[in-house]
Amino acid sequence: MAYLAILSAGTGRRAGFAASFGIALGLLIVGVSAALGLAGLIATSTFLYEALRWGGVGYLFWLAWDGWRDSVETSPARTDGDGIDSAVFRRGLITNLLNPKAALFYVAVLPTFINAQQSVPSQTVFLSIVYVVVATAIHVTIVSLAGTARSLLDDPDRSRVVRRGLSLSLGLIAVWFAFTTAR
Repeated sequence: MAYLAILSAGTGRRAGFAASFGIALGLLIVGVSAALGLAGLIATSTFLYEALRWGGVGYLFWLAWDGWRDSVETSPARTDGDGIDSAVFRRGLITNLLNPKAALFYVAVLPTFINAQQSVPSQTVFLSIVYVVVATAIHVTIVSLAGTARSLLDDPDRSRVVRRGLSLSLGLIAVWFAFTTAR
């Protein structure tokens, strides 16, 4: 969510929406993977869980660093907009695919809503879709609100200060994520 706020405030709503749809696809892939048993495998394998966990932490730090510096592909001052949508879509997708909390959500929370007398995979896919729709609505709201701040960031100095403040926040989230996902 911090990444979406940074992106939308600095680059605009269009990029924020593209990242939101990447995140939604990532959530859907994780949900379908959970229905097929992959999330359960990750939850029970220390190696897979830790690899996913540290990959996610590293990626969050990379996003924070990328937001801190003057990023060539996403800075509105340095680009004409070509290629931004696909780059931020990919970032949103990768961010969610490297998020072990997403997989754990599907393993720990969704089963409480599943009726064992009915098809478990189809229920898991249905509930995953519901979750993706709700999460995407929240992300689109964040993008819309943060996108309104873009006009305040027309000044390059002010934009740099805000971008770096949000990047520091994203770095702190990476630290928090590292500690809260430890087993």
